[in-house]
Amino acid sequence: MNIFALIIWLIIAFIPAAFGQYFTLPNIPTWYATLNKPVFNPPNWIFGPVWTLLYISMGIAAYLVWQKRKENKLVKIALIIFFAQLFINGLWSLTFFGQHQLLQAFFQIIMLWFLILATIIKFYQINSLAGLILIPYLLWVSFASILNYSIWLLNK
Repeated sequence: MNIFALIIWLIIAFIPAAFGQYFTLPNIPTWYATLNKPVFNPPNWIFGPVWTLLYISMGIAAYLVWQKRKENKLVKIALIIFFAQLFINGLWSLTFFGQHQLLQAFFQIIMLWFLILATIIKFYQINSLAGLILIPYLLWVSFASILNYSIWLLNK
């Protein structure tokens, strides 16, 4: 196990989190607090721990796939898809919290969902554990998609 490489992949996975927090944190007590939310909206404190675990799983999964780069030609395309989903992940925070564009954010999170699914499939083909540990990420983004859509409906 290459600890240095694992740390690099964890840092890469957390880049959207750092980018997203720039837009999210100032808007939670202000703009977001004023929105109508569905009854199934979780308390704000739950998002940080859940996303932390998800970003850790992303970094570990990417590391497991990256380790196979010399023996599997699918690694390059799998990591391109992985980076695409990371980009959309960070962009969603800008759109939802930074620009307050709830419907546009919904379309982005749907795109994110498909990119996560594609990442899971490609990662699984290379390293089954790498694909499997991303399933909670897909499930959380499924829930977040419903939440995003519901917030848009309640505030349009």
